[in-house]
Amino acid sequence: MNNYETVFILNPVLSETQIEETVKKFEDFLKKNGAKMVAKEDWGLKKLAYPIQNKKSGFYHLFEFTGPGEVITPYEQEFKRDERIMRFLTVKLDKHAVEWAEKRRTKLKAKA
Repeated sequence: MNNYETVFILNPVLSETQIEETVKKFEDFLKKNGAKMVAKEDWGLKKLAYPIQNKKSGFYHLFEFTGPGEVITPYEQEFKRDERIMRFLTVKLDKHAVEWAEKRRTKLKAKA
């Protein structure tokens, strides 16, 4: 089982329920294909560095999960098929990145 992190940007014109449905869709996809969610964060509406599809902002979300490598290709194909997704990036985390992510999560929990 490998550790992965995905950041994706949703279209800013979506309603709150559409955003929740989209996030749930991708979370269910991972669980159905043998991945286990470690953390999930909603970063909210943020300004983009450059316009994407003539939009200047987007809703950012982060998924951190463990799973087999075979799940990544169909997972990314689902992102490409969904018109609500403007951009996405999935990276495999090494042991140092996993430690850093754990420290970041504990720091965020302490803040809240």
